[in-house]
Amino acid sequence: MKKVKITVMKKVRHDDLIEKYENPLEHECDVELGDVFIANGWEKPKNLCSSAWENLSPFVMALANGAEDFYDGWMKNKKSAMISCNDGFRPVSFLLETMDEDAE
Repeated sequence: MKKVKITVMKKVRHDDLIEKYENPLEHECDVELGDVFIANGWEKPKNLCSSAWENLSPFVMALANGAEDFYDGWMKNKKSAMISCNDGFRPVSFLLETMDEDAE
């Protein structure tokens, strides 16, 4: 099993939707553009949002176990995936990349 690098590639904020539909939050997503998390195989990286992990984890698990070429050529790098969290108000796009390093 391999480690998987998770990089925050893009953050979007839909203020019009927030204003119209969302109740005020006490805590918003605090990842920053360029943040990097390393998944040790299937383990959730420390400080990564649990909600985002729910979307990322199936792809991280697959990549950690050698899967590649999701959806028949979707990604230029066959050992990667671009996955977003499920927050419709503040979606974050994450690049997942299989590392050469073995998980511990």
